[in-house]
Amino acid sequence: METPLTGRIRLDKSPVDLHEYEQTGGYQGLRKALRMQPSEVIEMVKASNLRGRGGAGFPTGQKWSFIPAGEDAPKPKYVVANADEMEPGTFKDRVLMEGDPHGVIAGMIVASYAIGAEAAYIFLRREYGPSAVALAKAIAEARDAGYLGKDILGSGFNLEMHLHLSAGRYMCGEETGLINSLEGKRANPRDKPPYPALVGLWGKPTIVNNVETLSNVPHIIDKGADWYRGLGKTNDGGTKLYGVSGRVKKPGIWELPMGTTMRELLEEHAGGMQDGYKFRGLLPGGASTEFLIEEHLDAPLNFESLQQYGSRMGTGTMIILDDRKCPVAMQLNLQHFFAQESCGWCTPCWGGLQWVEQILRAMEAGEGEPGDIEVLDMHTKRLRMGHTFCALAPGAMEPLQSALVHFRDDFEEHVREKRCRWK
Repeated sequence: METPLTGRIRLDKSPVDLHEYEQTGGYQGLRKALRMQPSEVIEMVKASNLRGRGGAGFPTGQKWSFIPAGEDAPKPKYVVANADEMEPGTFKDRVLMEGDPHGVIAGMIVASYAIGAEAAYIFLRREYGPSAVALAKAIAEARDAGYLGKDILGSGFNLEMHLHLSAGRYMCGEETGLINSLEGKRANPRDKPPYPALVGLWGKPTIVNNVETLSNVPHIIDKGADWYRGLGKTNDGGTKLYGVSGRVKKPGIWELPMGTTMRELLEEHAGGMQDGYKFRGLLPGGASTEFLIEEHLDAPLNFESLQQYGSRMGTGTMIILDDRKCPVAMQLNLQHFFAQESCGWCTPCWGGLQWVEQILRAMEAGEGEPGDIEVLDMHTKRLRMGHTFCALAPGAMEPLQSALVHFRDDFEEHVREKRCRWK
């Protein structure tokens, strides 16, 4: 099985330096890209079926094609790597940035060449100190070797790259909130349209891509779109960094073919549940995805398959719920996070999430009242896309609404018995 994303990462997880990266074929994809027309690079990424790995799964090549091209196009243009990674339960991008930082940088350079950008930014979560050190060193190495700066590899293409340590808020992961923060403003979302491809960073055309997404790009250019599509088990091309956290025997991250089933990930790679614990359910792609249960485990983890079960792949990093963990307490923990991270830009989000948190806190304290579950139900219906300014509150409602379906007895017991049996 091929593992292009993690194949270079050392067992001790220390960052791969420039020499080792080049010795194992690094920057060959960039060299090939610079011999192609920018439009040809975009078409190859389109043909690969690479979809965004940050959670939404939008086709990457299509996103790049929205950038205005030609002599009359607005300039400058920008590429931004979204390295904020504040989704609870998600830690895949950190593995790439700390272990193979040149892979991220190479992807950003290719993306910049494809859209005609002359400046690129890595928007990094401030708490990721080791990632910052590894990326800063790799950027300096790449610049000294001629992969960044003026006339890259004699191609006439110029690119400067900057590492930006973010303010560290969940809203910074939303691309327009990220752009506002990068400009020195509050990380509030922007109205769309216009989209960042037309009016982005400082009002200029901008592409924002996830770290894992960008890390795939050099491999696609180096080995071709057909090769990349063949790595996956479904129509979605490539491999995926899948993760598991919770009461399993071997929590961690694995690079596997896109479309690997949840059962294989849980039982084979994560080693199954720890002794004395039983599986109850999981969030398949971070905290803002819907619960799935035992009957869903044979579904492939990709962008299309989970929709028929009312969930989505998200970041592909599963959070496991076991039989000793209270689902209500788990929801309280998640909703407390989302309520804290609301930027306050729209009333349904900041007000609604605080209300949800208060009800769950009362349930856990043995103070739940008849009608509380119905109020929670109401919030899951009202805090939907189209009722809020961005996807933060709708994402927060995904685990809650599915918990009320699959674990409703636990919520009812809290209200009826005035206690939490797990305490």
